[in-house]
Amino acid sequence: MRFLRVVVIVAVVLGALFVGADRWAVGYAENRLADRIQARQPGVGGVGVDIHGFPFLTQALSHDLDRVDLKLDGVEVSADGRKTRLTQLRADFHGVELNGDYSGGTARRAAGSALVTYADLTTGAQPGVTLSYGGAPGKVKVTASVELLGRTFTRSVVSTVSLVDAKDGQGSRTVRLRADEVPGEGIPGIETAIRKKTDSDRRLDGGLPSGLQLTALTSDEAGVHLSLGGSNVALTG
Repeated sequence: MRFLRVVVIVAVVLGALFVGADRWAVGYAENRLADRIQARQPGVGGVGVDIHGFPFLTQALSHDLDRVDLKLDGVEVSADGRKTRLTQLRADFHGVELNGDYSGGTARRAAGSALVTYADLTTGAQPGVTLSYGGAPGKVKVTASVELLGRTFTRSVVSTVSLVDAKDGQGSRTVRLRADEVPGEGIPGIETAIRKKTDSDRRLDGGLPSGLQLTALTSDEAGVHLSLGGSNVALTG
């Protein structure tokens, strides 16, 4: 009995040491991945990495992680050469094959979401254009001013925001904004002038993890919500 007690105590101690070492290792790996992502995207306001699964050490030795959650705040993306900011980006990476030096990896599949507030949408819009909630899902109110016939005209229009399928086989990354109706009041050229500021097609061509595509979007009081998904997605860029 005494021998069995000693065996149990030793097993418990060794188990505790293993768990402690495993938790230290996962914390180190999370911090290293976060630093790597921050270095590749210096404009990001905050990076959070959460590696799931136990034990971590056996996953690391096999260079295959079950799941990694990524949280980014203030992500700068490029939309047809114009800088746009994603207020939040959250993504879950499943089946991550790690690089040889553990500095990154590629996920067999990933899914997530992003939020763009109306303040950030306004910052990325043309001068003199402001955006706010349009009162229904998928609707955005756009206010724009134009100079025409020596006068300044300001119009607020309800617009539909939607995704446009890419023609290059690289997924849907083009966000389309179209005014449902522009009050012209019989003034020649005013609708065309307003639409030049309110209507747009913006392709997100930089800033998102490689392989992560837009799959859907909608809007509410908080802003425009993007759904994301993809396969063979790079974890660190």
